[in-house]
Amino acid sequence: MKSLHDIKVFLETAKLGSLSAAARSLDQTPAAISRTIQRLERELEVPLFIRSTRKLRLSPQGELFLPRCQQAILIFEQGIDELTEKDQELAGNINLSMPSDTGRGVVMPLIDEFLSLHPKVSVHVHLSDSYADLYEQNVDVALRIGKPEDSNMIAIPLYKENYRILCASPEYIKSHPKITDLEDLKQHNCLCFALNQKLHNRWHFIHHHSKQQLVIKVNGNRRTSDGQMVRQWALNGHGIAYKSRLDVLEDIKEGRLMTLAQEWRGEHAPLYMIFTDRSQFSGLVKTLKEFLQTRLLAVS
Repeated sequence: MKSLHDIKVFLETAKLGSLSAAARSLDQTPAAISRTIQRLERELEVPLFIRSTRKLRLSPQGELFLPRCQQAILIFEQGIDELTEKDQELAGNINLSMPSDTGRGVVMPLIDEFLSLHPKVSVHVHLSDSYADLYEQNVDVALRIGKPEDSNMIAIPLYKENYRILCASPEYIKSHPKITDLEDLKQHNCLCFALNQKLHNRWHFIHHHSKQQLVIKVNGNRRTSDGQMVRQWALNGHGIAYKSRLDVLEDIKEGRLMTLAQEWRGEHAPLYMIFTDRSQFSGLVKTLKEFLQTRLLAVS
C-alpha cells in the first residue's frame, strides 16, 4: 500500500531533482529518501527515476505518475483545509513574486485590498522582471505575464484577455510624425525592454479584422531591464512603448498615455498565477486567486 509519506517523498524528489535536496527539504537522510523511492518502485513495479552519477530525472513512467500524485495531494490538502479552516478566519503567509510594473501598478493595490479584508494574512513580495526560480527560491506563487515555458509548472489564468499595445504620451504624439503604418515605427524612438541579455526589439502585431500578422524590428536610444522604467519613459515623452495593456490601463483612462495604431493589437499577454505543484494551491492561495480574478475583471 503506497502511503501518503511515500507520495510526498516522490513529489519532493521530482520537484528538486536530487535525493540530497529532497532529504534536506523533508528533514530526512538521503539514504531514507532513497529507500522510500525504491520501496515505491517495487510496489508499482516500474522505475520512477532515471539515475546517473550526476543527475536524477523522472522516467517516462514517473512522468505519467507525477500529475496523479499532485492531484491526490491537492485533494488531500483541500480536505484538510476544509476541516481546519471551516468557521475560521483566513490566515497564513504567502511569498509572492511578480513583475515590477504589473506588481506595483496593478497587483499591489489589489493585494492591499485583500489584506484589509483578511487581517491575519501576510505577504512577502518579490518584485522583479526576471523569472524567479520557484524550485530554488523561497517563493510560493509567481504572477507572470505569459504562460511559462516549463511544462512542469502549474499555470492558472488570472486575466486572459490581456495583450500588448503601442502607447505614447500626448506630448510625444504632438511633436512627432503620425503613425499611419506600422513600418513608421522604424522612424520613431521606440523604448525597448531587455531581459537576460536579450533585447525585445521585435514587436509582434495582428490586425483586428484581416488577422494579418506583422513583426516590426524597432530601434531607440533607451533600453532597460525594468518594465516600470519603460512605462516611465513613455509618460515622460521620450518615445513609444510596447506595453501590456493591463499595466498602462489607468494611464490611458487618465489621458497620460494614448494608444497608437489601434487597428493593430500586440501579442497576447495573459496574466497567470504560477506554482510548482498543486499541493501549493492551498485554501489561502485559492481565495487569493478568486479575489484577483474578480477584481482584475472589474478594473479592466
